[in-house]
Amino acid sequence: MKLAHCLLFLGFIVCLGSGQAAAADLVHAKDGSGVYGYKDTPILPWCGFHVHDPDRPAPKRVNPGKAGLPVPAPADAVVLFDGKDLSKWNQTDWKVVDGCIEAVGGTNLTTRQDFGSFQLHLEWMAPNLPGLPWQNRGNNGVHIMGLYEIQVFDSFNEKIYPDGQAAAIYAQTPPLVNACRPPGEWQTYDIVFTAPVFQGEKLVSAPRVTMLHNGLIVHLDQEIRGETNHRVLPEFKKKVNRGPLQLSGHDCPVRFRNIWLRPL
Repeated sequence: MKLAHCLLFLGFIVCLGSGQAAAADLVHAKDGSGVYGYKDTPILPWCGFHVHDPDRPAPKRVNPGKAGLPVPAPADAVVLFDGKDLSKWNQTDWKVVDGCIEAVGGTNLTTRQDFGSFQLHLEWMAPNLPGLPWQNRGNNGVHIMGLYEIQVFDSFNEKIYPDGQAAAIYAQTPPLVNACRPPGEWQTYDIVFTAPVFQGEKLVSAPRVTMLHNGLIVHLDQEIRGETNHRVLPEFKKKVNRGPLQLSGHDCPVRFRNIWLRPL
């Protein structure tokens, strides 16, 4: 989730990013569920809800069971992190702690290699730090091609807008179910991504994703409708079919381990 620089002040979230300042009211869902989000954002044309709409139906919670051991990488996988070093990633201030990648600050961690369609496995853990502000609760993201974000978030506790909870295609599509484990426990994402096809400036075939969160289907051949960002409609600005994998920091020490990818 991208909230570039945010301050909580008298019930307002003030976001400063891209050289602009904007104040936005957080509101709660009309059904009394406690879900919070925004009503002053654009309407998503395919579903009729606002971007980050708290009244969008929230996925039901399904207990995925206890976390298992790390899933070993298959023989043909590109191992992006094996617990030792960050040699497959561009240099940043993220660090290796106890055999895990730990996010640092608000910087992004980006692979040196670009990918098109792929099968991806990664495991992540939100820290059990209840004193953090809502927007930093396990907040991170898996940016496919550096453009399309699958949200990482503590959706076990936090009732954030459905299109911003864990495993959502951020600002577009909530997961089919909420399969989050509590912070402090390992979670798995298994993502099968089909890259977009462009002919010049024309989109011929949209990117699509099938995904499991902790072994449960949360997206099934779901269309991705453009590059993702906070409080805006998605659009295809970059007409590319390959790009890096990126993990996005948000001032929360989320950890990652066992990241591998099979190009398709």
